[in-house]
Amino acid sequence: MLKSVLRQLYRHKSSSASENIITTVKSINSYHITLSDPKTRNSLSIVALQRLIEEIKNAGNDLSLKSIVLRGNGPVFSAGHNLKELSIPENQNIVFSLATKLMNTMIDCPIPIIACVDGIAAASGCQLVAASDMAICSNRSSFSTPGVNLGLFCSTPGIPLTRVVSKKTAAYMLFTGTPINAEEALRTGLVSKVVEPEELDDEITKLTTLIGQKSRSVTTLGKKFFYRQIDENIKLAYKNGEQIMLDNLELNDCKEGLQSFVEKRKPNWSN
Repeated sequence: MLKSVLRQLYRHKSSSASENIITTVKSINSYHITLSDPKTRNSLSIVALQRLIEEIKNAGNDLSLKSIVLRGNGPVFSAGHNLKELSIPENQNIVFSLATKLMNTMIDCPIPIIACVDGIAAASGCQLVAASDMAICSNRSSFSTPGVNLGLFCSTPGIPLTRVVSKKTAAYMLFTGTPINAEEALRTGLVSKVVEPEELDDEITKLTTLIGQKSRSVTTLGKKFFYRQIDENIKLAYKNGEQIMLDNLELNDCKEGLQSFVEKRKPNWSN
């Protein structure tokens, strides 16, 4: 009885404090989503997962946007799932179901998602980085899948991790729980670029500006096929790629792009 009351109180507290755990800012044609719960090390709580899914879907549906940036407030990008929530049995299925939904939402999002990391990304926080289309981090950042240290192997964080880094690097991280630093993350393919902390915002601005100069319809087509072909047999991928290129040529923005090249001017994208 007491445990039930305490759980209800905890849930009420979490609900009332949840309004600001995710903050958002729209900057020209990029949408910045920030994990803003440093007291829990920006944990991916049930509410945080729900909000991330909602915000990413909404941003993807906004035709004025061409990229999404995921950030963390404070020295920790995200420490992963909220372990207090996971200690409650009835929460466990909900947590992992939402985490899977978030990963699928990121893949299905029609615009690129960029992780901006300045600090620690651990467990499902590292998963969030690995699942992003691109990742820019400061040189003081670190990445780990330390679940094995607590008796909970990082099986789901390992899914995107093993698809972006080498098998040996993924195994080292998953079986030892030992973090890798920013340079190791760059060398193994977990992040796209490493910069000084004071250069991080400028680098994100440069990247979102570059993406913002491209056609959204072309980018959407490209991202969809990018994830489709990764797991295909290479000969099948080339065969399917032929049709994608032909489909791309039929887009109005592609016709405009080719015409602008002939006329030696900047393209005027439809969006």
